Amino acid sequence: MTSKQPAPSQPAYVKLINHLGQQFRAAGYNRPKLDPDLLIKQAKKKTGLENFGDASFRDGLDVLSAELNAHAQLSQVGQIAAYFNLLDHLCVRLRLIDFRANHSDVARQTVKRPLFITGLPRTGTTLLYELIAQDPSVRSPASWEVARPIPPAQKRSYAVDKRIKKVDRMLALAEKLSPGFRAIHAIGAKLPQECVYILASHFISEQFGYMYDVPRYRAWALDQDMTASYQWHANFLQHLQADFGSERWVLKTPAHLAYLKYLVAQYPDAAVVWTHRRPLDAISSFSSLLCNLRGGFSSVINPKTIGNHEAQHFSKIVSRGMSQRDTFDQRQFFDVGFSALCADPISAIVDIYNYFGLEFTYEAEDRMRKYLMQHPRHLYGEHTYSAENFELDEIRERELYSDYFSYFDSYLR
Repeated sequence: MTSKQPAPSQPAYVKLINHLGQQFRAAGYNRPKLDPDLLIKQAKKKTGLENFGDASFRDGLDVLSAELNAHAQLSQVGQIAAYFNLLDHLCVRLRLIDFRANHSDVARQTVKRPLFITGLPRTGTTLLYELIAQDPSVRSPASWEVARPIPPAQKRSYAVDKRIKKVDRMLALAEKLSPGFRAIHAIGAKLPQECVYILASHFISEQFGYMYDVPRYRAWALDQDMTASYQWHANFLQHLQADFGSERWVLKTPAHLAYLKYLVAQYPDAAVVWTHRRPLDAISSFSSLLCNLRGGFSSVINPKTIGNHEAQHFSKIVSRGMSQRDTFDQRQFFDVGFSALCADPISAIVDIYNYFGLEFTYEAEDRMRKYLMQHPRHLYGEHTYSAENFELDEIRERELYSDYFSYFDSYLR
């Protein structure tokens, strides 16, 4: 039986900080406090701003903070990281709303026919996302501009903006806290960022569930009305394109599957690509990613618990995605299998473009092929994992995903 295990190997200074934190907690001292009121007060003080906009963000902040305190088993480094993580999203929210209030042109921006990529995690969504982002007619939100969106990026300085180096240094901490993470999931200031990071500043986002063990928060988030969250998402895109627009956005996150009705309500002309892979393989890979990432923030990890929770959690997400999809015009959706995508990603993209009536130019193809050559699959090392590590098996897979297999069996082979 799989038992709790210590976090992955960490630098000596991280171990020292965590050790000191344990001693302080034993003495009744637990800082910094993850208290919503204190975080909001500090964000106002740091930015000099007061207006957080739609107050519904507070529900997510409250539930998340409570779960971080009660369940996440944060190490001292994790406690510090979570504090500054929440504070940073609050500051981004304040600054974005302030900028929008003082620049009327932002609200006049139109987001036209965005292309969304979704599917179970580890089904090729990132590969597809990064390749389509190479198309010069497409705009994707880079990690640096999502993390530091004030002022909006400008086309002439987009590739050399001063914020790129700062965000790269910030992202490098992920590898230091969770050694080997880059081998599982590429990170970088210039890489396209997932929508979960945009939604995080409204505080209903799977981003927090990836980083921390917060199952009650994730279950709560699945049952929320996401209208305000997707309005925030659209406002964020309007802000990003204020000084650097393009023909369309390409966006990505697996969590969109659970909220297709809100996504399409916000973006009625959206085009959605759903990637498919056998759940046993996808969830095993994702569980491995979570063990590695959360190991940088939590004092212990439990592979069995993680595997079981992710298998159940995403079976609910897939089920909701299928039922909600059935209510829409099916011409808005395109399906692609992981095997086909890995075998010939350019051909898969050509099929997507043809299906949605998008022009696939020679320049776009050339950039995509160059990107593939410059970013081979195992650029930062090989990601090895097995279902057995998380006590996942075919019997449980069929129990949880029987409807998914019935609908999409041809894409799962």
